[in-house]
Amino acid sequence: MTAFRILLIVIFSLIVIYTAIVIADHGLGLFPIFFGDIAEMGWPGQFNMDFLGFLTLSGLWLAWRHHFSAGGIALGLLGFVGGAPVLTAYLLGASFSARGDIREVLLGKTRARG
Repeated sequence: MTAFRILLIVIFSLIVIYTAIVIADHGLGLFPIFFGDIAEMGWPGQFNMDFLGFLTLSGLWLAWRHHFSAGGIALGLLGFVGGAPVLTAYLLGASFSARGDIREVLLGKTRARG
């Protein structure tokens, strides 16, 4: 589990640093660019559409893991909008909470025991 935690920290750190640089250089205009690329039907849009699928799965998994409770739905929406930084931070915290039990990390405490 240690290598997994290191990978999560590396991914989180790289994306946060990269995002900070992009925001400093280009501002916060992500959504018009993101959806504009999709509307153009080119390779950048294809990548964004593919990524949107991953964001959707991530958000649904977070909500499902919390039994679609109000907090789980909020967390799912945060994961959908926040992407890899949210998911990596969540998984890192869950890995410590589960004491490295990957079954519990993926399924949640109640589903892992059931």
